Amino acid sequence: MTFYLYLILGFVGGIPAGMGMGGGTLTIPLLMVLGGVEQKLAQSANLFSFLPMSLGALKVHTDNGLVKTKGILWLILPALILSALGALLTSLLPSEILRKGFGAFLIFLSAVTLSKKQQQKA
Repeated sequence: MTFYLYLILGFVGGIPAGMGMGGGTLTIPLLMVLGGVEQKLAQSANLFSFLPMSLGALKVHTDNGLVKTKGILWLILPALILSALGALLTSLLPSEILRKGFGAFLIFLSAVTLSKKQQQKA
């Protein structure tokens, strides 16, 4: 039964991820709340699922001529360094702090999205 639950959760989280809407903001809470998965494991699963999806998306965008490579090195190097530092930091932090931080991020993201919708209506 657990396999089918995770399969459904992956499917539900994968749909918005495949559409480019940040599936992790849905997948991580689904895994934690419905799957009973610890925060670090949920984030790890999300990151591992992101790798093949991002390669597929990169190919599609490259084939459509939407990828601009000029100056990309200045984005890649800091991203790699900061990602490694972030991974190190999260390995040292307790899951409770990560869970609260991610919850605060989701609340902030919701407030920004709501604010933009309100501005568009005005």
